[in-house]
Amino acid sequence: MNIAFLGPEASFTSLAAAQLFSEGTLLPQTSIRDCFLAVANGEADRAVVPLENSIEGTVSLTLDYLYDFPEIYVLAEAVMPIAHHLMVHPEQTSFQKVLSHPQALAQCFHFLEAQYKSIPRQDFHSTAASAKYVSEHPEEPVAAIANAYASQLYGLKILHHNIHDFEQNHTKFIVISKSPEEVKFQLPVKSEKTSLLITIPEDDAGGLHRVLSVFAWRKMNLSKIESRTLKTGLGNYFFFINIDGKWDNVLYQNSLEELKSIGVTVKFLGHYEEYCLEG
Repeated sequence: MNIAFLGPEASFTSLAAAQLFSEGTLLPQTSIRDCFLAVANGEADRAVVPLENSIEGTVSLTLDYLYDFPEIYVLAEAVMPIAHHLMVHPEQTSFQKVLSHPQALAQCFHFLEAQYKSIPRQDFHSTAASAKYVSEHPEEPVAAIANAYASQLYGLKILHHNIHDFEQNHTKFIVISKSPEEVKFQLPVKSEKTSLLITIPEDDAGGLHRVLSVFAWRKMNLSKIESRTLKTGLGNYFFFINIDGKWDNVLYQNSLEELKSIGVTVKFLGHYEEYCLEG
């Protein structure tokens, strides 16, 4: 089985994919979109991409692609603790720029402001990519923010450990596929949930209220509801919704028909389990 993931090797997504698929062939991708394309085009059977961080919130690109790729479904979710470290090439004793993924830079904002406020920061498409760049350019006075495995893999020296601003730093990853099949992993199960994408007709006054009422009278617990722009004009959105618990209740299953009956477009992303990973 081929598993695409947001690479390169030693990215946090790489660590998550390795724990989920110990026997699969891992295929690093340069972007989240490439992960979706690999699955959509049949180059990968499944892919692992980040969905949400406890500090910086939802990864908006992942939500957008869940909407843009109608044939893609969610098979599982996994939560992993995140630890960021500031590292340089062993030949460097100082640095004049900090490189990392935008989410990592944001998660370490207060540390960087307190310790290196005057040092500019540059976005990279992943934390591991920034570490790899530092290792390949020993002549440049640059530092990377990445995980401890990246420092070992690329032979970098850690100057500061655990520089993330909040101790409870976790990231959720999802496993995506072209078919909504049921999968089981030999990992601790944290919860069970169902995900939907909902689009309300334009200029539908009270539309969101009617959608929420469908869930409310059935006593369905919504653990997440988030809007994303449809990019068709101001005020046009789709909604990503998580529903906690099992999906075998007939009332729950009938909720989709009621939503459609009030003119709402619904995509059933999947019912799946959430797993716990090691950092």
